[in-house]
Amino acid sequence: MRVDRTEAPIPFVRVVFALAVHGYTAFGAVLGFAALSAAFHQDYATTFWMLSAAFLVDATDGTLARKARVKHVAPYIDGSLLDNIVDYLTYVVVPVAVMVQPGILPAGYEWLALSVLLASAYGFSRTDAKGFVEHYFQGFPSYWNVLVFYYVVLGTRPWVNLFFLVFFVTMVFVPMRWLYPSRMEGGRSATIWLGVLWGLMSVVLIVQMPHPSPWLGWLSLFYPIYYSVGSLMYHLRSR
Repeated sequence: MRVDRTEAPIPFVRVVFALAVHGYTAFGAVLGFAALSAAFHQDYATTFWMLSAAFLVDATDGTLARKARVKHVAPYIDGSLLDNIVDYLTYVVVPVAVMVQPGILPAGYEWLALSVLLASAYGFSRTDAKGFVEHYFQGFPSYWNVLVFYYVVLGTRPWVNLFFLVFFVTMVFVPMRWLYPSRMEGGRSATIWLGVLWGLMSVVLIVQMPHPSPWLGWLSLFYPIYYSVGSLMYHLRSR
């Protein structure tokens, strides 16, 4: 007996929904451009508002994409590639624009910020940048937006900023496993809720710009420290 395996046509409304989800992801590039423009005007409050909005898009578009089944409904658009393009703008290019502003790095050394563009291009293009059996990032996962946020909030000295810049550029090439908060096998809920608390503290600091509270800034470092130490422990345990 012959079986007709012809698939039923995909309803138009589902196609529109899938394309809208891709459009939602792409909107992160618009937010990134707004953040980039603000950075060159040293309007750091607007810069970090736009980066925060872009982060929310990045944190939610995956759930929408799975709900819309975009790989099945619109297979001709590579959602992962689109996401990487937007992420490179918001997590790398915009932070570098902040780094080259006067007073962030030592005078005459601003050009070293360009090493971030090169290192992160390498990191983004690696096929093993993410673990897919165990979910993790390999090499420093380009959280340059967090680094420059603390440059601005804490008002750290240019030579201190340069030290951390060089350190994390180096860590891009070190095959250390970093936590993937939203897809951790253990401790995911605690990590996410601590991240939410950190996010709320960060919002308060952005509201307070250009004169954010120093004590709140230092206190909010609890989460980057938690993430870094947790990543090191995870790496050592997995090895």
